[in-house]
Amino acid sequence: MRAMKAFLTFASEAEIVALWGAASLIVALAALAMERRRMKRTSIDRVGWMPWTGLFLTFAVLGGALLVVSIPGVIRG
Repeated sequence: MRAMKAFLTFASEAEIVALWGAASLIVALAALAMERRRMKRTSIDRVGWMPWTGLFLTFAVLGGALLVVSIPGVIRG
């Protein structure tokens, strides 16, 4: 935990934005997996209520935008 705090203390803003973008893409992949699981369900009456497609699109666009914005700062150092 101490190493993570030290890394985040000395990380640039671009690196922190890149970490948030990567985390958003991981959440988007999880939402995509859950949507596929929901679509393959055998009982059509038990599909659930969570909008996995909307969550996937939201987190994918957000994560991609954060990564694109952070790339120049990460490259410069």
